[in-house]
Amino acid sequence: MNTFGNQITSTLKIGLFGIGLNTYWDQFEGLEQRLSGYVDEVAGKLAGFGAGVVNLGLIDTPQKALEAGSRFRREDVDLIFLYVTTYALSSTVLPVVKRAKVPVVILNLTPGAAIDYASFNQMKNRTAMTGEWLAYCSACPVPEIANVFKRATIPFYQITGMLHNDPHVWQQVEEWIAAAKVAHIMYHNTLGVMGNYYGGMLDIYSDLTLQCATFGGHIEIMEVDELSGLRGTVQAVEVQDKIKEFHERFDVQPDCPDAELERAAITAVALDQLVAKYNLGSMAYYHKGTGNAVNEDTMSSVILGNSLLTAAGIPVAGEYEIKNAQAMKIMDSFGAGGSFTEYYAMDFNDDVVLMGHDGPCHPAIAEGKIKVKPLQVYHGKVGNGLSVEMSVSHGPVTMLSVVETAGGKIIFLVAEAESVPGPILEIGNTNSRYKFTIGARAFVETWNSHGPAHHCAVGKGHIASKVKKLGDLLGVEIVKVC
Repeated sequence: MNTFGNQITSTLKIGLFGIGLNTYWDQFEGLEQRLSGYVDEVAGKLAGFGAGVVNLGLIDTPQKALEAGSRFRREDVDLIFLYVTTYALSSTVLPVVKRAKVPVVILNLTPGAAIDYASFNQMKNRTAMTGEWLAYCSACPVPEIANVFKRATIPFYQITGMLHNDPHVWQQVEEWIAAAKVAHIMYHNTLGVMGNYYGGMLDIYSDLTLQCATFGGHIEIMEVDELSGLRGTVQAVEVQDKIKEFHERFDVQPDCPDAELERAAITAVALDQLVAKYNLGSMAYYHKGTGNAVNEDTMSSVILGNSLLTAAGIPVAGEYEIKNAQAMKIMDSFGAGGSFTEYYAMDFNDDVVLMGHDGPCHPAIAEGKIKVKPLQVYHGKVGNGLSVEMSVSHGPVTMLSVVETAGGKIIFLVAEAESVPGPILEIGNTNSRYKFTIGARAFVETWNSHGPAHHCAVGKGHIASKVKKLGDLLGVEIVKVC
């Protein structure tokens, strides 16, 4: 939840159920209680990742499975974890998942690394031996469940490992929950689009219906005139408060005219009002303002305000790049940031690609304090005013492009890289130096071969595995370049 109270109308809910075979309970003393305890352990772990958990315990008959599916549906769960505790019939699984109609992750977890063979084989009671074996028998029914899911065309995902002392398992669980949270955010997001496309940039034109069909959410189409009108209502005290915020958040350079700071502050306050009115969670914008001095004044003074919005969890993409606003929102929702980026130049001496963009930046992922500089011209655009200069924090980064294909689909194009120190272009724009494991030349050629638009989003950390899980949840193919 950001400072504007935007977007998430309900918390993420995770469904959990374990499976077992009711025939076993009378045969093997204590087995049902032991396995139920394991399910409760998993529920506690899931709750620790910040989601609401609907734990239905052990489902051990088809009748209970029918009830569980309806319960998950009533509870509106976003994702189901199926904990396979021992052998169980697939008829205790299919009704649950088919009715709930949400993605399912199979937890194939044994209590420990291995059965203690010596102690096990010294047990005198063979019935007790069988009960102990069944407590370690989680792998047994997974092929049966997978077969049924495949034949029922139900997508499923697996985590195989140990209930105890297995960090890999809980890292994977955490990533699935993180991806589900992002899918939840995108589903409830309102994307504002203001103005019009930059004429002639054919690659950035988007299918808005496809975007809504893939991610959910709502796209609010807004007029620049409305933002210009809001500027006329801004009070002097609001302007001074915003200028103070500029100085607190940015390194305002001495050559920035007071009049330009005031102009940017007025627009920033108006942007806050626009975001609050439409409950925006992200935005894409562009408008020349040619022939209308009021709109030109508005659109040439948005950069600082849009940068503050981006820092507040409302990423803003320039040039009406709707696909990239989506990519930025995804990266930001993963907690990685998501800065508006394109190729700037290649440095073959250092084997890096310089990337950045004019317009808004993401202050939360900057290397040092962001500089505000006056520009006499916005290259390729109308007007002049204040701009921001920053590099993405040095260290691991991930690049994401939301790509619309010739086949009318969306794919995620992803690359992991390093933001490295070195000289940048001090031109009042965001720009960074990125190094790739496959080298700059191979990265550029491979990335381009998949036909993305010329913009992408860059965020901190290597999170391609999380983006892959988000793609799985949304039914979106992911292509990882490096």
